[in-house]
Amino acid sequence: MSETDCTDEPLTPAQRLESSNPRLIDAGIATITDMETLQACVAYENQHQQRLSILKLLAQRAEKLREES
Repeated sequence: MSETDCTDEPLTPAQRLESSNPRLIDAGIATITDMETLQACVAYENQHQQRLSILKLLAQRAEKLREES
């Protein structure tokens, strides 16, 4: 892994949600740890793809975050 691959910068909504591999999208959603990031991902999805399956996964993640707090 090169130095440019290692970063502390959070993933953008596009990086979390734009993949042809469903496992990467699942992982991107599973690693959301705060409501601000989750809301940004929902807004991104609503503006771009509007995929109901992804919005459903984001809603489930929101529920888990609420339960954890």
